[in-house]
Amino acid sequence: MCGIAGFLGPAGESQGLEALARQMADSLRRRGPDDGGGWADGEAGIALGHRRLAIVDLSSAGHQPMVSANGRYVLSYNGEVYNAAELRRECEAAGASFRGTSDTEVLVETISQRGLRPTLERLIGMFAFALWDRELRELTLVRDRLGVKPLYWGRFGKSVLFASELAALKRHPDFVGEIDRDALIGYLRFNYVPAPQSIYRGVRKLRPGHLLAVRHGREPHVDAWWSLAAARAKGATAPFVGSEDEAVSALEALLGDAVRKRMIADVPLGAFLSGGIDSSTVTALMQAQSPRPVRSFSIGFAEDGYDEAAHAKAVARHLGTEHTELCVTPEEARGVIPSLPSIYDEPFADASQIPTFLVSRLAHEHVTVALSGDGGDEVFGGYNRYFELPAVLSRTALLPRVLAQSAAAAIAGVPPDRWSRMLQPVPKLGSIPMLGEKLHKVADVLGQSPQQAFRALVSHWPDPGALVRGGQEKADAVWEEAPGGLPGFAARMQFADTLTYLPDDILTKVDRASMAVSLEARVPLLDHRVVEFAWSLPQDLKIRGREGKWILRRVLDRHVPRALIERPKMGFGVPIGSWLRGPLRGWAEDLLGESRLQRQGFLDPAPIRARWHDHLSGKRNWQYALWGVLMFNAWLERGAGRRSAE
Repeated sequence: MCGIAGFLGPAGESQGLEALARQMADSLRRRGPDDGGGWADGEAGIALGHRRLAIVDLSSAGHQPMVSANGRYVLSYNGEVYNAAELRRECEAAGASFRGTSDTEVLVETISQRGLRPTLERLIGMFAFALWDRELRELTLVRDRLGVKPLYWGRFGKSVLFASELAALKRHPDFVGEIDRDALIGYLRFNYVPAPQSIYRGVRKLRPGHLLAVRHGREPHVDAWWSLAAARAKGATAPFVGSEDEAVSALEALLGDAVRKRMIADVPLGAFLSGGIDSSTVTALMQAQSPRPVRSFSIGFAEDGYDEAAHAKAVARHLGTEHTELCVTPEEARGVIPSLPSIYDEPFADASQIPTFLVSRLAHEHVTVALSGDGGDEVFGGYNRYFELPAVLSRTALLPRVLAQSAAAAIAGVPPDRWSRMLQPVPKLGSIPMLGEKLHKVADVLGQSPQQAFRALVSHWPDPGALVRGGQEKADAVWEEAPGGLPGFAARMQFADTLTYLPDDILTKVDRASMAVSLEARVPLLDHRVVEFAWSLPQDLKIRGREGKWILRRVLDRHVPRALIERPKMGFGVPIGSWLRGPLRGWAEDLLGESRLQRQGFLDPAPIRARWHDHLSGKRNWQYALWGVLMFNAWLERGAGRRSAE
């Protein structure tokens, strides 16, 4: 895993290009502490920088930027190609010779032999890279299919800049860090900046499965080389037609191969293990293919409702892994908060960023690579909203709108904690975690269309455009782009989440947290072959009644007793709500102060202060909405964005 950076500027400016590219890349040292390099062609105005975390071929033969054997291509690459051995054999059969064993060399030589797009179609892996074609004098930026690895780009002055993180772009003298108020609106709605926007005006995230090509005298051209819509269409045209048992066996074999490919490394390797469906499946398939105990890692918390350590330990004991567990005190967890703006580089407010960083730091004490279970919820239908929301809407669809609104107001009028206490004696209801919070979510969607209900459910501020001064919210195009023929509302939510929430939240969270400690995180459930297979399955093999990830659970049943796994979904978080009322109250009050908000000039203080008072009184738990504002203001306080776009 690595960090990349560089630029294509005016031709003929040869002074200091390589040094500047190296400076940009050096700001990403934590992504690549083992080696750094630069390459430039002043006549063409191109400069590439690189930081290396050595995983496969630890020798200098893997140094980047790397020039192809025929001299035509120069590559600065972040990622792993898991079928590199197969591609290498094909290159050798066609006459290529290799200096080392890195997948970087395999990638650049395969491109040299086959061309870029045919190579991309063959790749199994996660990657973001910059390729300079010296013959065509063309720079191409490429991002992997599901967006596991990040890539930012933007045009400033006469230069096109690119990097794995925003910090590297800031090292270029042409960069202008104007905060994009339109992007800020999207951030406050979702607690992440939705692609293709970034927090800075003029900087874009290259979308998953896309490439950008740029030459002198031409506008940058962005094009899709893989799409989820095409994968869905392929699955609909050629659906899986076997029995349920055959589908489970096919998925187990495919996942086993995805895991096996991600166990290739020349450094110590382990797995994140929470004890849930996804991480337990990945760890089980690792252990089934390992001649020695797999290293597994989990963290626990003292707070009730947030500690899965005992479940992880039970799974680890059954599988026979070499398990390491860290019990994190509230003080240790809260101690991470001041570093979050630096780790995430732009405003980011998924509170599970805290335990994700902590488990990454723990794992890095023992291994350099860790396999993760991320992606299972989107691919196999695991989020509660996929079956709870359609059920609520179907039951309330016939209610007159006035009655639905009255019912919503009545539910919202009772604080969540009081609902939980009142319903605790009721059979089947009293055992539901955070029941009061879930009832308030029901109130938020009553009387709305499916699209409106989904948007309300994933929004932390219902009207963030009214919160941000001088901004305008972008249209929600992803939902409208969902292909026809999707099997129901749940599938449409899965499709939207895979294009947005997965890369912009989940994978961003894991990438930044792991890279902050120079740990490579690999995600076998997002092998594109697994994703494409999942979209070929009947929907009831993914969501059956009120049970999500049905087929993934059946794979896990073959390795772990169901009694060790079956429990209500917890998520991976920390008690931000109670912390804000307790030990973080002074810190939050300072960042949410009316005079501070007025002085900054981005946000209207009134609605923020109203929610803050409601939260402190217990009237409503606004932890996620407030956390978004707090993380933005903490990012501002770090000095990340002093100039704003008016």
